Amino acid sequence: MLRRLLIFIGLILAVVLMFKYCEFKKEDDSTTMDSAGLIQQQILNVGKLIVTEGHFAEVVTYKNKEKYLMGIVSFDKKAVIVVNAEVTVAYDLHKMKYDIDEANKTISIVYIPKEEIKINPDIKIYDVEQSRLNPFTGDDYNKINKSVKANLAKKIEKSSLKSNAQNRLISELSKLLITTSNLGWTLKYEGKVIKSDVELDQQIKL
Repeated sequence: MLRRLLIFIGLILAVVLMFKYCEFKKEDDSTTMDSAGLIQQQILNVGKLIVTEGHFAEVVTYKNKEKYLMGIVSFDKKAVIVVNAEVTVAYDLHKMKYDIDEANKTISIVYIPKEEIKINPDIKIYDVEQSRLNPFTGDDYNKINKSVKANLAKKIEKSSLKSNAQNRLISELSKLLITTSNLGWTLKYEGKVIKSDVELDQQIKL
């Protein structure tokens, strides 16, 4: 009788332990799913168009000389060019690509789009000097437009506009880093584990 009672109690304990284990397993799976869902939501929040704007102005003089009779006679033309340009540097994070590994609790950023630079110059021409033998033509205006854009591109490279745009990019991606860290996940970029904003910044600049 005592033996049957002990067996019965043992069976009850085994059933209780089995239910407890299943309950724990269910909660663990639920937590993993919730974490993945939160990370995907943060990626959607980060996936936006980041635009940094700048204004550039310059005044240049355009000159051209046409020579005739073996260079003995020449006719000049020139003009003052006033340029005001609106420039934007944008990162379209809708194009960012990533992989989520739920089993290892790792999110890997595999692609961050390059910045897109748009230059919209407003060109005004003043003090035009020309002659009938060397008048302003469409070719001159094309040369002016090409030269203006080339000069603006150099100014953009030397300015802080691109670095400011990149700082905004890092700021957005840092939100994803914070989320993954808080949930116990690991963030990687190009195979390297990212643990801080500094590492994220350094890795993106490579």
